[in-house]
Amino acid sequence: MTAPPTPVLVACAHGTRNPTGRRLIAELALAARALRPGLVTTAAFVDVQPPTVVDVIAGLSAEGRPAVVVPLLLSGGYHVHVDIAGAVTAHESAVAARPLGPDPRLAEVLHARLVESGADPADPSTAVVLAAAGSSDPRSVADVDRTVALLQESWAAPVTTGYGSAAQPPVPDAVAAARERGARRVVIASYLLAPGHFHDKLAGAGADVVTAPLLPDDRIAAVLLDRYDAVLGAEQSGR
Repeated sequence: MTAPPTPVLVACAHGTRNPTGRRLIAELALAARALRPGLVTTAAFVDVQPPTVVDVIAGLSAEGRPAVVVPLLLSGGYHVHVDIAGAVTAHESAVAARPLGPDPRLAEVLHARLVESGADPADPSTAVVLAAAGSSDPRSVADVDRTVALLQESWAAPVTTGYGSAAQPPVPDAVAAARERGARRVVIASYLLAPGHFHDKLAGAGADVVTAPLLPDDRIAAVLLDRYDAVLGAEQSGR
């Protein structure tokens, strides 16, 4: 009996007009391929740039190729539960994995970016505002809250949350609140994969320092593969 073909890993990102952001997202999929020789990967997007996840899944389905869509997103909001879920529901050969976050390895990368920026995790007067893109979906907010809790485990001063849109509080308000609580220094931890619209706005949020986004980092490629493998493992258990 012939074994079924190995599903294509569809790395589905939000999309950005920022050329550095585009390059880093493309390199993430290549890094996953380097960690897993022979794995077929392709890119898809939910906004801003082509190809759309709908078109990619439809094309693979027409070719008879199964697919696992891994959201290159840090929490489960509208794009995960509506855009990507809808794209895979239309095709029996496709299935969606859960997003990259929350995950302890992402908190480790956040911690590393903070230290690289000059912030001292043992300094009780250096507050951190974790800046996420934001979503009106409470599941997304819960995912971000979990990441804050993971980062707080390695940080002496309070770690709070600010959002770029949809959720509350906005990043500038979160920075101001940290200062009102007595923080001598406020550092924004950019909880974004790559440069783009939301990251550009952080420079004007009033913090002393803004960290670099999460990419590049090999730990994120490992998380991507784990999300893909979890789906394959669940399917094998089901069979």
